[in-house]
Amino acid sequence: MAINHFITPTVPDNAAVTVRYGAGSGTGNQVTQAEVGKFCKLAAESRYDNCVVGDLIEGIVYAVELAPQNGFTIASVLTNVPTLSVQLDGIQATPGTGTVAIGDFVVCGTPVAKGTALTALPKVCKATIQPGVSVPAALTDVDDHIKASMFAWRVVSLGTAGTGAVGTSAVIQRV
Repeated sequence: MAINHFITPTVPDNAAVTVRYGAGSGTGNQVTQAEVGKFCKLAAESRYDNCVVGDLIEGIVYAVELAPQNGFTIASVLTNVPTLSVQLDGIQATPGTGTVAIGDFVVCGTPVAKGTALTALPKVCKATIQPGVSVPAALTDVDDHIKASMFAWRVVSLGTAGTGAVGTSAVIQRV
């Protein structure tokens, strides 16, 4: 009997970083365990916040402390995860449409709203900037290309579905 093998996600033991989390301090900006598993980005001094569509993925919320400190929510963020399971959400310019292929670089897709827990895998879209593939249109675009290279994730497995269609699952790898 043939056995199929696909790349699957792994989490290193030393990947979590403790940070302030949310849009800022104060009760209106505090978050709950509902944010666990969502993509996040560095937002300010020692603080991360949820990604929006098209953001580079800088981390994944691992845990949230329910008791705030100095008005901030405290969370653990995974910043060094080698691979993740995700749901495909099309292309960055038009989330919800288009396909993603093996080797495509991805960014945050349509996120679940703050305060609402994930009920499926987090979504990713094929990035407009493909590090090492697309060329900056102007000298002013070089910074965007450099940043995209620093937080690059690419599709390494389309699993059993293998189509890259919106709504199918995949595995992405930090490059």
